[in-house]
Amino acid sequence: MDEVNALKVRNHLGEILDRLNATGEPILISRGRKIRGVLITPEQFEKRFVDWQAEQKKAELLEKIRGQKLQRRGNQDSVDILRQLRGYDR
Repeated sequence: MDEVNALKVRNHLGEILDRLNATGEPILISRGRKIRGVLITPEQFEKRFVDWQAEQKKAELLEKIRGQKLQRRGNQDSVDILRQLRGYDR
């Protein structure tokens, strides 16, 4: 994994992007002797973060669904209501 400083990124961005495409390896960006960022390919971004975001949205949706409670209609339970809706009156 390569490491470049922020000044070199600013002055040689095209060159660094070409290197990123050629190797496919992430490039660490440092500033003041600390790693401040990472350049990755779009494929790596999709694999690592877009799927993660989709999983987060899925978990939020499931939590929302679980959080909603069905209100009963009288003393009927959901099976009886479904049977009535489908025309299977007993």
